[in-house]
Amino acid sequence: MLLLALLGVARAAEPPAAPIVVFVSILPQKYFVERVGGKHVAVSVMVGPGQSPETYEPTSNHLARLAKARVYFGIGVEFEEVWIKRIAAANPGMRIIDMRGGIPPRELERSEGTRAPAAQPGLADPHVWTSPPLVKIMAANIRDTLSRLDPAHRAAYGANYEAFAADLDRLDHDIRVLLENVSTRNFMVFHPAWGYFADTYGLKQIPIEAGGKEPGARTLAQVIDIGRRERVKVIFVQAQFSRRAAETIAQAIGARVVAVDPLAEDYMNNLRRVAREFAEAMQ
Repeated sequence: MLLLALLGVARAAEPPAAPIVVFVSILPQKYFVERVGGKHVAVSVMVGPGQSPETYEPTSNHLARLAKARVYFGIGVEFEEVWIKRIAAANPGMRIIDMRGGIPPRELERSEGTRAPAAQPGLADPHVWTSPPLVKIMAANIRDTLSRLDPAHRAAYGANYEAFAADLDRLDHDIRVLLENVSTRNFMVFHPAWGYFADTYGLKQIPIEAGGKEPGARTLAQVIDIGRRERVKVIFVQAQFSRRAAETIAQAIGARVVAVDPLAEDYMNNLRRVAREFAEAMQ
């Protein structure tokens, strides 16, 4: 009996297991992993607030900290194409998981004022997180990965996933209600970050940028014509890109310019705000 009691005390004194160290590319992913992993994960982000995945380069500090990570969740943003091999080399034992597994890819829209040769393939659109139903698929991938790495907490990951999935279903429903009676379903963006959102909710995004750059005078005139023809009432911009061209176009076609951030960590409230901005501008 004394031995059993001592063993019980020893077990009680054991420290809790250290959380799984996870790295992700962008802030919305951090939110997703924390919702599924809860207290059992410690998540770090490569691209911080106000930074752009298109131009980001990892710091030496980030690469050094990767040595402690057990898993890196990628999502296909631009800097990964250049840096993913170096990220993997920083920690050969770290698993690299594409969070988008099971999601059909789509191509980024080109500015309608610039036509590429028909044979030229389009660029893959990495902005899958703007669609709540697709985030559910990514959340399931997170759950499965964490469960393989840490089977002792499989039940917790499963329960957290179910709660998160229910919240995503409510978000999806709320957005559909907000957008069901809008008078026009077309909108402009400087950078085409809302394609998956548009596909999910029956909208059409029209990009302004030409190859990541502000359009020249000729292209700008063509985009203005398109905006008038498509009855565009709102142009979305984000802090990581210039809003000068958007404001010029908005003045010409009588549209509003609204700042939205697809990279915000406060995912639920951010998408609700975006949907409200869409609904108000597109009445």
